[in-house]
Amino acid sequence: MPELDVRLDRARLDRVRHGATLVVTQPTVVRVTGPGALACLQGLLTNDLERPGDGSLVYGALLTPKGMIVVDAWVLRQGDTLTLIMPRSGRAAAADLFTRQLPPRLARTTDLSGEATVAWLLGGHGFQVLAKSGVGAPESAGRVVSVGGDLSPVAVALAPESAPFVAIAVGLTPAVEPVIERLSQAGALPGDESDLHAARLLSGWPALGVEIDDRTLPQEVRYDEIGGVSYTKGCYTGQETVARLHFRGHTNRELRGLRWTASEPLEGRAIVHGEKEVGSVRSTLTLEDRVLGLGLVRREVEPGETVTAGGRRAKVVALPFGADEVDG
Repeated sequence: MPELDVRLDRARLDRVRHGATLVVTQPTVVRVTGPGALACLQGLLTNDLERPGDGSLVYGALLTPKGMIVVDAWVLRQGDTLTLIMPRSGRAAAADLFTRQLPPRLARTTDLSGEATVAWLLGGHGFQVLAKSGVGAPESAGRVVSVGGDLSPVAVALAPESAPFVAIAVGLTPAVEPVIERLSQAGALPGDESDLHAARLLSGWPALGVEIDDRTLPQEVRYDEIGGVSYTKGCYTGQETVARLHFRGHTNRELRGLRWTASEPLEGRAIVHGEKEVGSVRSTLTLEDRVLGLGLVRREVEPGETVTAGGRRAKVVALPFGADEVDG
């Protein structure tokens, strides 16, 4: 399983947390249209696309019939058009799933990867920057507006509270570029995917190919806590396993935070509690005086306990990371 390790200085991390940082990426973007687009995707995504209504932004995952995550996605709903934003590494798996599961006469897919751009706005000051920019800020979390006029069609969405970003803008690259310019003029500073990684790690969000592999169940990687799964919607692929775990059982491992009180490199990725290996380190963020990480850990190892992770003593902490764990 690949690991993801990033080093940031405190000043840059403070901008990610409290300032306004704009990260521009070209992930997998797929547009689904047609008279059955909503119903078809409702039968695939772990979360509810119908109840939030038109103009919503919803996070979830597409699963195998046995309930394992194939790819995670942010889904923007605008009328009969649904736009999915997914990791680059999930493009082939998503394309295969859509080919097998979506009937073309009801739901047509258009892969815009390489043509579309997504701008992610990070940091507590991002709300003020979004308002000042005049790009048509949504009125509430999880909502989408379409920016038209001189900016051409671009969807701008205010993220749900638990998300690791404040807002996103998505559209074809030439149309998104003026939005990026306006956000920059309003005070957003340029960042890169290291900043995005830091934001998602602090928020306790999993990443495909790092915390999520082809045997990962949604509840193992905090889908209940981050709002990535619905237990009241109708049936969807993999629902039986997800519902059975929720109502009758539990997972054997959970995504947990880790904090090391020094910044030395790790020696391996194993997490050991007592004499027993109980998990593995997946992502880390190295600061001047400490390392913060995400690990998949046996559920019996509770937050507050001390483990040996990557060959060094670390504290298991609850997610998302609190200010005391980052600054204290």
